[in-house]
Amino acid sequence: MLRTHTCGELNKSHTGQKVSLTGWVHHRRDHGGIIFIDLRDRYGLTQIKFDPSKKDIWEDADKLRNEWVVRATGLVVSRPENTANEKIGTGEIEVEVEELEILNKSKTLPFELKENTEEANEALRLKYRFIDLRRPELQRLLKLKDEYMQCMRNYLHERGFTEIQTPILANSSPEGARDFLVPSRLHPGKFYALPQAPQQFKQLLMVGGVDKYFQIAPCFRDEDPRMDRHYGEFYQLDMEMSFVTQEDVFEIMEPLMIELTEKFSNKKITNLEENGRFKRLPWKEALTRYGSDKPDLRFDLEIKPVTELVKDCGFGVFSQAVQNGGVVHALKVEKGSEFTRKEIDNLTETAKAKEAKGLAYISIKENEISSPIVKFLGDELTAKLIKELNAKTGDIIFFAADEWKIACLSLGAVRNECANMLGLKDNTKAAWCWIVDFPMYSYSEIEPEKIDFEHNPFSMPQGGLQSLIEKDPLDILAFQYDLVLNGFEASSGAIRNHDPEIMYKAFEIAGYSKEEVDAQFGALIRAFEFGAPPHGGNAPGIDRILMVLSDLDSIRDIYAFPKDGKGKDLMMDSPSEVTEKQLKELNIKIK
Repeated sequence: MLRTHTCGELNKSHTGQKVSLTGWVHHRRDHGGIIFIDLRDRYGLTQIKFDPSKKDIWEDADKLRNEWVVRATGLVVSRPENTANEKIGTGEIEVEVEELEILNKSKTLPFELKENTEEANEALRLKYRFIDLRRPELQRLLKLKDEYMQCMRNYLHERGFTEIQTPILANSSPEGARDFLVPSRLHPGKFYALPQAPQQFKQLLMVGGVDKYFQIAPCFRDEDPRMDRHYGEFYQLDMEMSFVTQEDVFEIMEPLMIELTEKFSNKKITNLEENGRFKRLPWKEALTRYGSDKPDLRFDLEIKPVTELVKDCGFGVFSQAVQNGGVVHALKVEKGSEFTRKEIDNLTETAKAKEAKGLAYISIKENEISSPIVKFLGDELTAKLIKELNAKTGDIIFFAADEWKIACLSLGAVRNECANMLGLKDNTKAAWCWIVDFPMYSYSEIEPEKIDFEHNPFSMPQGGLQSLIEKDPLDILAFQYDLVLNGFEASSGAIRNHDPEIMYKAFEIAGYSKEEVDAQFGALIRAFEFGAPPHGGNAPGIDRILMVLSDLDSIRDIYAFPKDGKGKDLMMDSPSEVTEKQLKELNIKIK
């Protein structure tokens, strides 16, 4: 090694030792002819000193500039009294340099390396990500992520799981997002797909008798990026078990999530059941009460149905919605009467973004009830609504009147925004919960009259084949579940459909012929015909959970080399054009 110690480990116990340090010039100070350099590596800082009496070395040191890479050899000495730096572990010593070797020089950096570097232009930071990575905060996050993933591996290995890598070059699969396609040179006109998840492979492992599988799996989806979704690629803790029920999966996952929360955050786990287990909410109840299938349970704002109270009122917006088969829901917000007209208008736009036609409200102030709708409701019904919602002076009540799902989602979005406005999202809390009993089917967003899978097409319907034959498809529930943390989907999972007959019927309801099922999922169907065990699992999003536990503003901060908000890698300049020769080898023409 070129060094005997790192820049973060020397202390007074090393006084008098001859050491060699390597690293980057972090900062330079000149005091009365003596040159002081803060030398930095990933482990910390050490002050090294150059005395002008050692002329040759001093002259070389005088040339040093920030981010030059050097090797310095010398004696460890105690710093003079009153000059110690208590903020760093090496602050009581310094190294009197006797030999200096300049290993590499550096151009002037495109931005300064300091704690508020994030204020620099993000595109510039991503273009020079290899420089940005030198910041202690990013070094800390990289180390944290390594320890975090090791904790997951240790936990599952201790419980008898086997880590297995599944293929990256796979087949296209309807997971709900666009595939990344890879053209085949050996098979012109045919394509691989990068896996959106190892779904089929892990089920095939269960058929193969593996019993307990996991991997830290890379997944690829061509979806638009957002603050909690990195473009193109992400990692999940993919796991599956044989001969299990939904309860067995929960019993494995909950202690792991508690351990990760306690080890890798300062958050206190809240909202647990009396037995210490995570709260469980059926999907329909979650939407009705919180307006979301990933509700943030750190705060109590709860939506209440008031359809029965207002169905025959004189306010046409409410009564018409009910006559058309819809609902009226209400959300009481404490201290909401302080909202300005502009803030209420912004909340109305938030509701409209979820397809609501508008947002009615009643504001309860000290000496008056302020509302455009009171004159239509009348004093008696207004008083009943205020009593039903247990509202008091200083509160505001928002109303949504529409189809059930639109009413839920629009008030859910308003609930979330009100929590932001009132500072209700306490980052010292971690509120975990399971969302269970997802519907198996819903109407397609693309073709509104067509029945499609609501969630995962490989899930077992509750009631099995009988429910598929006898029930209205929209009434069938699935053994599907999501794990939610502070308003973010942390994991999705299911007990799988392992019976070919049930599989064909489930896909038939969604409009797939037997031939189409065989073409798309032939390997899975064939495997199920040779003795498939009941099995299930889930796949926590590694990056998203760590983002929430670390209170980061963007999931991109979790990645060593992230894409930007448009899915581009500014450092490597990808995606990029390729040569005509490459295209010709793949039998591809650019249109």
